[in-house]
Amino acid sequence: MPTVSIVIPCYNERETVEELIRAVLESTVPDKEIIVVDDCSTDGTRDVLREKVEPQIQQLIFHERNQGKGAALRTGFDAATGDIVIIQDADLEYDPRDYAKLLAPILEGKADVVFGSRFAGGDAHRVLYFWHSIVNRGLTLVSNMLTDLNLTDMEVCYKVFRRDILKQITIEEDRFGFEPEITAKVARLRCRIYEVGISYAGRTYSEGKKIGWRDGVRAIWCIFKYNLLR
Repeated sequence: MPTVSIVIPCYNERETVEELIRAVLESTVPDKEIIVVDDCSTDGTRDVLREKVEPQIQQLIFHERNQGKGAALRTGFDAATGDIVIIQDADLEYDPRDYAKLLAPILEGKADVVFGSRFAGGDAHRVLYFWHSIVNRGLTLVSNMLTDLNLTDMEVCYKVFRRDILKQITIEEDRFGFEPEITAKVARLRCRIYEVGISYAGRTYSEGKKIGWRDGVRAIWCIFKYNLLR
């Protein structure tokens, strides 16, 4: 059975990170390496990580200044030792019980990369922002036009990679531009990409959702940058 590294970027998630780690530990992945990268949290998350989380995981890494999700993932990918790497957010929007379906195409030898999708079936979904979903679908459409992929959810957190694929990629984006960047780069490598439906329990902004309109503008720039200017 291949080993699986679960990379968890974390920023100001004091209320959710312990429960999330518990869910990851309870997931059906037998041989897993859990890596948490704290991106200089300021809300007490670091204390929770040191006191309650660190004894249960394999690696805890602290950034000394806030750099963004992409930078935290870059750090986590460099530290990962598993044969397969899963991205997991530190909030509770994504359910580790979906790991089995996300891993299946790679374990069966069909895929090099697997994307989850909040828009392609899956289990229960919390009903939230209409315009947020429209923007997500629009970004995915523009990305697909340039990558010639037929993804339904390019911006999804759940992305799974064979680690030898990740080793061929240099992550340049420090924030949420990571999503269109990595999509463009795995497309350019002609990876075998699968997509599976997942459950989703999205948060409101008052509950801690961090992505905003500026990140959407940056995502558009990154779609063109990494597909046309490289």
